[in-house]
Amino acid sequence: MTIRVRFAPSPTGFLHVGGARTALYNWLYARHNKGTFILRIEDTDEARSTDESLSAILSGLRWLGLTWDEGPGLQNEGAFGPYFQMARPDVYRKHLDVLLAQEKAYPCFCTKDDLEQMRNRALLSKRAPKYDGRCRDLPKAERERRLCAGEPHVFRFARPSEGAIQFNDIVKGLVSFESELLDDFVLVKSSGVPTFMFAGAVDDHLMKITHVIRGDDHLSNTPRQIQLFEAFGWKDMPAYAHISMIHGPDGARLSKRHGATSIEEFQKAGYLPEVMLNYLALLGWSTSDSQQLFSPKENFKEMAEKFELERCQRSPAVFDTEKLKWMNGVYIRQLTKDELRDRAWPYLKEAGLVTDSTDEPTKTFVREALALEQEKLVVLSEAPHLIDFLLVKEVVFDPESVEKVLKKEGALAVLEGILLEFEKLDVFTTQNTEAVCRSFAEAKGLKAGQVFHPVRVAVSGRTKGPSLFHMLELLGKTTVVDRIKKTLDGAHLSAR
Repeated sequence: MTIRVRFAPSPTGFLHVGGARTALYNWLYARHNKGTFILRIEDTDEARSTDESLSAILSGLRWLGLTWDEGPGLQNEGAFGPYFQMARPDVYRKHLDVLLAQEKAYPCFCTKDDLEQMRNRALLSKRAPKYDGRCRDLPKAERERRLCAGEPHVFRFARPSEGAIQFNDIVKGLVSFESELLDDFVLVKSSGVPTFMFAGAVDDHLMKITHVIRGDDHLSNTPRQIQLFEAFGWKDMPAYAHISMIHGPDGARLSKRHGATSIEEFQKAGYLPEVMLNYLALLGWSTSDSQQLFSPKENFKEMAEKFELERCQRSPAVFDTEKLKWMNGVYIRQLTKDELRDRAWPYLKEAGLVTDSTDEPTKTFVREALALEQEKLVVLSEAPHLIDFLLVKEVVFDPESVEKVLKKEGALAVLEGILLEFEKLDVFTTQNTEAVCRSFAEAKGLKAGQVFHPVRVAVSGRTKGPSLFHMLELLGKTTVVDRIKKTLDGAHLSAR
């Protein structure tokens, strides 16, 4: 049997981390079993589906590297298309007609007011609200009359009312639902558009889906879709695996109040796509040896080889931003200098520090500047602030640094002395500049910090930054001397 799995998002918003994890688990399961990963767009929510959301979902999947084997955007989409549900109306009408002919579906003429009254009565009786089936037993002649009159209606499934629906969930184990607790759910809305429940089941059958891997918020949908398979007499029922929900640190379901929740937000914040994949994989799944970091080589081949649905946890996973940041830092430190520059470039460009026409010498300089701060980088969006002072012509002084360092007694005198020593150097290296500063401190009876700190602030405008002497070498003698002179020109900041 060829494994066929699908990720079926509704284009009603950005790609949420929960949706991305679902896509990842389907992708990993397909790769592990040398199967097929299908992207199907469930766009039957006419009011909320947008092209913008679709674009964001496709972009997010591509950024993560979750390439699909069948579906939209491929040169050869596949043999089971169209992969947009709104492009398949004839398919669903045909299957509805089958159910109607077998009296397993029926038109329902109840209005919104009727449904609201049913709901209120159920709540008053302390029962779970559900459709009471009043249109199910309408005489055939009355149904025909009302249909011919064009009376607004939906089509509902005539569910079996007895027995139980049981299935072995790969993650949760044996699951059972009493049929009497279910309702005659809507198959086709009054607009003629199929519901998620109906279209999803039909498409899973027609697209030969072998495993449905989705969040356990869909668990209650499964017995209804199983009933549809049984109503049609289909024997190719997919296996189901309902993965745990993702919660915030407070135990509540992950939402905006916990911070970023969409893949687009994490991308803008400067997280690496391979880090997001690595981290999302661990939100509800683990290896036997609790491996935390996976090599991205060969498109996470190692992760796919080790992925097993049976090792997915039943309890909710907790999204830990601090762990994600730690992991991102680990991956950043593993990048080569060129890789780091290329990954950080969009953020530097957005900050106005580089452009598309930046020359090669400057690109090389940027590469070395980033390398100085590579150990500190947690997310790529921090890169502009960490190295901006190295790329600008005029240093912007941090007021606090000026107060704490440059306005200290003797600081400007130190800079005057160091300036003279730097101007004497023929070779301006990390080693030479450090030797000069230490010798000067010793000769003047000063502590090293009394020399190092004024030099750092004069050259960078701040008290924190990369290794001082590596920074001086990268900037070069001309720039360093010029910046110290400009600092001294502002000697009015403090009395000598």
